[in-house]
Amino acid sequence: MLAAVGLLPVTAHAAPARPASPAADATTNLALNKPIEASSSTQNYFAPNANDGSTNTYWESSGHPSTLTVKLGADADLDSVVLKLNPDAAWSSRTQSIEVLGRKQSAADFTSVKARADYAFEPGARQNTVAIPVSGRYADVRLKIYSNSSGYGGQVAEFQVNGVPAPNPDLTVPQLSWEPAAPSESDRIKVNATVRNTGSAGSGATTVDVSLGGTVAGSAAVGALGSGESATVPVDIGKRAQGSYTVSAVVDPRDTIAEQDNENNSRTADTKLTVGQSPGPDLEVTGITSNPASPAVGANVTFAVRVHNRGTSAVSAGSVTRLTVGDKTLNGTAPAIAAGESAMVSLSGSWTATSGGATLTATADATGVVTETNEDNNVLARSLVVGRGAALPYVEYEAEDGTYDGTLLEADAERTFGHTNFATESSGRKSVRLNSTGQYVEFTSTSATNSIVVRNSLPDAPGGGGQEKTLSLYADGKFVRKLTLSSKHSWLYGNTDQPEGLTNRPGGDARRLFDESHALLSQTYPEGTKFRLQRDAGDDAAYYVVDLIDLEQVAPPASKPAACTSITEYGAIPNDGIDDTAAIQRAVTADQKGDIACVWIPAGQWRQEQKILTDDPLDRGQYNQVGIRDVTIRGAGMWHSQLYTLTAPQDAGGINHPHEGNFGFDIDDNTKISDVAIFGSGTIRGGDGNAEGGVGLNGRFGKNTKINDVWIEHANVGTWVGRDYSNIPELWGPGDGLDFSGMRIRNTYADGINFTNGTRNSTVFNSSFRNTGDDALAVWASKYVKDTSVDVGHDNAFRNNTVQLPWRANGIAVYGGYGNKIENNLVYDTMNYPGIMLATDHDPIPFSGQTLIANNGLYRTGGAFWNEDQEFGAITLFAQGPDIPGVTIRDTDIHDSTYDGIQFKTGGGAMPDVKISNVAISKSNNGSGILAMGGARGSATLTNVRITGSRDGDIRVEPGSQFVINGGAARAVKGVPGTRQGL
Repeated sequence: MLAAVGLLPVTAHAAPARPASPAADATTNLALNKPIEASSSTQNYFAPNANDGSTNTYWESSGHPSTLTVKLGADADLDSVVLKLNPDAAWSSRTQSIEVLGRKQSAADFTSVKARADYAFEPGARQNTVAIPVSGRYADVRLKIYSNSSGYGGQVAEFQVNGVPAPNPDLTVPQLSWEPAAPSESDRIKVNATVRNTGSAGSGATTVDVSLGGTVAGSAAVGALGSGESATVPVDIGKRAQGSYTVSAVVDPRDTIAEQDNENNSRTADTKLTVGQSPGPDLEVTGITSNPASPAVGANVTFAVRVHNRGTSAVSAGSVTRLTVGDKTLNGTAPAIAAGESAMVSLSGSWTATSGGATLTATADATGVVTETNEDNNVLARSLVVGRGAALPYVEYEAEDGTYDGTLLEADAERTFGHTNFATESSGRKSVRLNSTGQYVEFTSTSATNSIVVRNSLPDAPGGGGQEKTLSLYADGKFVRKLTLSSKHSWLYGNTDQPEGLTNRPGGDARRLFDESHALLSQTYPEGTKFRLQRDAGDDAAYYVVDLIDLEQVAPPASKPAACTSITEYGAIPNDGIDDTAAIQRAVTADQKGDIACVWIPAGQWRQEQKILTDDPLDRGQYNQVGIRDVTIRGAGMWHSQLYTLTAPQDAGGINHPHEGNFGFDIDDNTKISDVAIFGSGTIRGGDGNAEGGVGLNGRFGKNTKINDVWIEHANVGTWVGRDYSNIPELWGPGDGLDFSGMRIRNTYADGINFTNGTRNSTVFNSSFRNTGDDALAVWASKYVKDTSVDVGHDNAFRNNTVQLPWRANGIAVYGGYGNKIENNLVYDTMNYPGIMLATDHDPIPFSGQTLIANNGLYRTGGAFWNEDQEFGAITLFAQGPDIPGVTIRDTDIHDSTYDGIQFKTGGGAMPDVKISNVAISKSNNGSGILAMGGARGSATLTNVRITGSRDGDIRVEPGSQFVINGGAARAVKGVPGTRQGL
């Protein structure tokens, strides 16, 4: 909209502002293109429009009062604030009531700089400009707009802050070098980072990080520097494998020093660090085979390991090749291996396959008898899918199961959610809080690792928006590095159960308290290493809550396939912090046109601030919703090739659709994406001006699309499959035969993967989901399709997935359709909804045919929601409207449910002839093994159903229920009115 067209002139209120003076115009505008944020925005009138140097664009709030805050980066001595609207006469006269506030760089809160007053904006001679004289020294300047006589929200086309920078340091890295200048793999390498303070005031002590290929390889302390002073800081990065590395450094990486310019703290070396191969042998594991390749639970499995000698001289026979799997260690003796040759080493003994998958970790020369040129490349890990759940490539360690000096947090009996309950939101419903310096969590690794993920909670910043703090990592008592933790993407506030009503503004009840930090380590640490997360000096958050830790042996970056063309050929530059979207888009477009065969995203950090899609040739409106097709995109591994955005979707200027965000890929058909990570900048779902977090992968998806080994984090939705038919009908193409595997989806504000709009014959396999803000996995047979008799969500399968800690809604859900299957999954720790749910809310195309729930494990699932009045079982069937026929539940374990094990919920429809067989239900803490609510209708037949330890009895049919349970001793008991009666 053009918020000014057609409005009648208004009379200015008292205290009109003076016109901008020549002196004010001559003063430096310190706000131009600086970071800017708003309390709310409407449509595509976002905050960055207000300091982009153009009056043709503007910001508009969604209501009153509203704030617009520009961050200067450091204190400045202010002279005036100048506000402009478009001078076009279409912008009729209006008066806005505005207060100016400021925050000093040393302060946590804003104070009033100019009291609230009315300012008249008039087109024509006055150019719709007002200047507000101010004084004082501030780093952030905020407008608080209380009213606008135009009838719209606060409006600003240009927000200028005039003044001069106050004396402050300015840290730079003018030079990088390394010793030795031409190292080999056997040399420890030291990078010398020259740090200079080019500012007008002294700088306090800080740190400098050195990265190789975008991954931090080492850190060192930087002492205090006076104005104009320099220091050369040596940073030990250890031994490195043969190859060429891009070296970069950043001083004050966590912005602990207020500087005149925070954008010049990094440098990338002009030349690459080239590490040569040392003469001698070097063994590495290049493959692991199992027999059988896909074992069943209980099968005896044997293994062979391929060992390669990449060195320059032969290795004699006799070195030990070792494989660990579960609690088994298997050994074999390697033969002599010539330089450049490989050998298959058969291992003695076998492993009995257990449910849940396994990580296979193989080590060449496990006993260290061979002196190698590189001792850090002997380990290879891969996953083996067995029974239930995903074969996770990492090993997970619960903080409470280790040794700790801190406070154990445990959930209450009902696992109450939404009231700042850390333990309820913790894995296993327990975590450890570190309150003071010296406290720690320690655990011993059961396999080799070169990476770490920490699920944690830090306090929010006082005014919201989160903060970053460090926590110290030790291995076997030796300091490894500071890990950077963040609360930027956690802490949602409000009493509402509607996620769109939650806010980022601190106050009252909070939820979504946890987030994760991950880091590649500079070396591989062997099995048996004692890792400690400790609160040291400088780790100064008010507290740290540690929930769990993942350790993973990450493979080296993959090499570029010969058929692929790198995005660097189209201008992308890794690790420089500059937006690479245009280069990535050019490469994808070239592939789509057939000019290249495959897009290669090399190892590195690649900034992406616009979604990759296809230009709409018909230009059908503001939001382009034409996806890519016939494209293959490959990366060097999800830990290595990482796309990220720094801009929250609502602040991205309306690129594509705000709901879909400014990162990831829009897919229409026949697209393959593998071995990359996509990290968004979402912080909320809906609240604070409908500020949704964006979608990592979205679109029609079509046929022959395969997404494998992709890590998505901090999105609103990980993957949303399907578009409404009304959205460009000529491009209609529902997902058909889609293949998702190896997905790692974390910390979203809504769904993990949702199959909708007629998606059929599609699978999510061997994938993991943690802390999703809605269903981790869902089929929604929506009616927004071309033909509701044909375009039904059907024959989709969710197999061998691991779901943890959905903070809103279900682990896995199906809404309508037929032939859908939920098999071999593990679901843990849902906050308020079932582990698995079949339902007819959300107005789906009704259920028909068969729906299968088989061989799943559900642990600590179910919960209370909707004002805590509705209690959900681990598995819940809810026929809100149409019936839910044809359901089979079999071969399933349900343990430690918060309420009922299996629940038939009150609704308008029936659930006829449900078949339940070979199901074990134990310890239903606050409910029954099986419950039929008072308004439930239908029937279930039980065969070999074992129920133990239920508070309210094995089988419970509430008074008035028309639900019949056969095959078990159903017993009617007195219901509890108002607490368990459905929606």
